[in-house]
Amino acid sequence: MAFSRRKFLTLASASAAGATVLSPLEAFYAKAAMGQMVRGIGYGPLEPRLPLNSSDLANTVAGDLRGETILALPPGFNYRVLSVTGQTMSDRSIVPAGHDGMAAFPGPRNTTILVRNHELGTSSPNPVVGGTRYSTGAQGGTTTLIVGPNRELIKDFASLAGTIRNCAGGPTPWRSWISCEETFSTSTNITSSGAVEVRNHGYNFEVVADENSGLVNPVPLIEMGRFSHEAIAVDPRTGDVYETEDQGDSCFYRFVPNVRPRRPGDLAKGGTLYALKIKNQPGVNNFAVNTSNNPNLGGQIGRIPVGQAFPVEWVKVDNPNPSSESNRRGVRFQAQDKGAAIFFRGEGAWYAKGLIYFIATQGGPPAFDSTRGNGQVWVYDIARQEITLLVEAAPTGELLDEPDNITVAPFGDLFLCEDGGGEQYVVGVSQKGELYQFAKNILFANNPDPVIRDRFADNEFAGACFDPAGRTLFVNIQTPGLTFAIWGDWTSRFGSRR
Repeated sequence: MAFSRRKFLTLASASAAGATVLSPLEAFYAKAAMGQMVRGIGYGPLEPRLPLNSSDLANTVAGDLRGETILALPPGFNYRVLSVTGQTMSDRSIVPAGHDGMAAFPGPRNTTILVRNHELGTSSPNPVVGGTRYSTGAQGGTTTLIVGPNRELIKDFASLAGTIRNCAGGPTPWRSWISCEETFSTSTNITSSGAVEVRNHGYNFEVVADENSGLVNPVPLIEMGRFSHEAIAVDPRTGDVYETEDQGDSCFYRFVPNVRPRRPGDLAKGGTLYALKIKNQPGVNNFAVNTSNNPNLGGQIGRIPVGQAFPVEWVKVDNPNPSSESNRRGVRFQAQDKGAAIFFRGEGAWYAKGLIYFIATQGGPPAFDSTRGNGQVWVYDIARQEITLLVEAAPTGELLDEPDNITVAPFGDLFLCEDGGGEQYVVGVSQKGELYQFAKNILFANNPDPVIRDRFADNEFAGACFDPAGRTLFVNIQTPGLTFAIWGDWTSRFGSRR
């Protein structure tokens, strides 16, 4: 991305009025309060590096990748390419395109089970295939990968088929992945008897994390809402599911199950959907979009102080499964008519230590060359029932440009996957109050052929997650569809111990 879109972040002081102490990020606030630089070197300068299995990448949809540096990483870090679109999987189908959200689960014999989304619509040369499908006219879904302790792929197969635009999702404490459809659309399904029917989309689906699951029975979780889903995060104490929505005027939701979920399938027993509303602040509930003052859906500088906590309440969505979004029948319109807060494109979400982190990809003050912001990270404190703007990218966006997926590392750092224009990074936010670039997509970045550069360079990162042991970061590049295992010394910062 252009240099002019990347600068520093606006951060908050822990002493801001009404601020909640958000462990483990106290130092993050304190450093900003003292006026110190928050740009850190992290694990060191990024260096182009070959994957350790480069010799295995001769025939891919992107061409011969032997000898091709795909990632730039800090010193001491290495990576493997685990799965590429077009390769043949263990179930004899091909690896689909559109690698997106992902989560890691412990598997037998020290393996890791990855469940990975594929953000595909109704037409793709590399769809998710299989006989058990939600709709024959939809080509998205998930695949499951079994990765050995040596970070080599053991097995892979399709695990959910016939859905649309499976963007992100989230893991559950009961060993399943909730895959989210980022759409409000329909498809044409042909039944086993040959009848033609219309299938609604815009739902969540549950995929068990199991090495032998094969294609799961695709059951739409209807009462979790029909809307343009992005991601979910689960409170393990209650089983409540928090949901984001990828719309310019999105809401942030909480699904309260009828039965406290303890195993795959329990969410299908239904529940009640709510949307977040800021208490006693009717003007603030439009803070991220502020449509009355800015019809182009940009933010407003200083409208919401970074670091100030706001108490919230939850308004009920009366009809979570609307047949149409017109005439304000959509889920978000129902919520907003009751005063629900508006966010500019809710995307990634992750649970950690009683907090729900989530992204507003284009929230914040408008970028100098756009009506959109460069992104925000929000945090909801479940126990306090308070929401706080944690990180807000500045209009120049040098350090952060449109974060999308988010994960929280076992050691407390946040890892954000960028989805802005131009160069793409995985950006870390450390407990020491530093923002740093951890990984960069450099696939064909220096290729002399501009057609190749335009096709493959600068594609987004997605699906960042750590293995259960906390030693390996798994992440995707969406196009041409690559999954990586990255590892190194996570205990050290460049030049000093953590």
